[in-house]
Amino acid sequence: MDEHGDLRDAGDWDGAGYQARVEEVLAGRDPHGEVAFVQRFAPASVLDAGCGTGRVAIELARRGVAVVGVDVSASMLDTARRLAPELSWVEADLATLELDRVFDVVVLAGNVPLFTPPGTSGALVAGCARHVAPGGVLVAGFQLDGRHGADDHDREARSAGLTPLERWSSWDRDPWDEHAGYVVSVHRRAADRLA
Repeated sequence: MDEHGDLRDAGDWDGAGYQARVEEVLAGRDPHGEVAFVQRFAPASVLDAGCGTGRVAIELARRGVAVVGVDVSASMLDTARRLAPELSWVEADLATLELDRVFDVVVLAGNVPLFTPPGTSGALVAGCARHVAPGGVLVAGFQLDGRHGADDHDREARSAGLTPLERWSSWDRDPWDEHAGYVVSVHRRAADRLA
């Protein structure tokens, strides 16, 4: 979920219940801020890491981008498969993910670092970074709740071989303000090498 609503209390990750809550929180709002942000990089391929019920992946695919959605929750993926059975949905832990391919953009759109067990966000970032193509980017948006900060994410991305490119306070590219309560960070893989 994006900065418009915190769905961390979505129960035991019941996909249908989560999807209903997403629709309630986003009613009357543009639900595709993350998609517009990602499209600035003109990707041919995107890994939606922590895809949940597929809101971002489905819209990217609708706009002509080749997308793979990955989530650890079978229930979330059941809902995603029901909504878009034609897309590729993978049940896996992002920290150990090995898809044997890379993507122009890997996006963590829904507070994903906040859902990981304490002390594992570095492994999450490294697992996602392994799937960023040379010249590609890792985009992560999450609430700043005191457990995982923008500087923490920068350190983890650097350790995974990525360099900082942009930092914003929202998917609408509001200027970075550490007091805004939300961060969208973009890190790039050098064009001439893989990790």
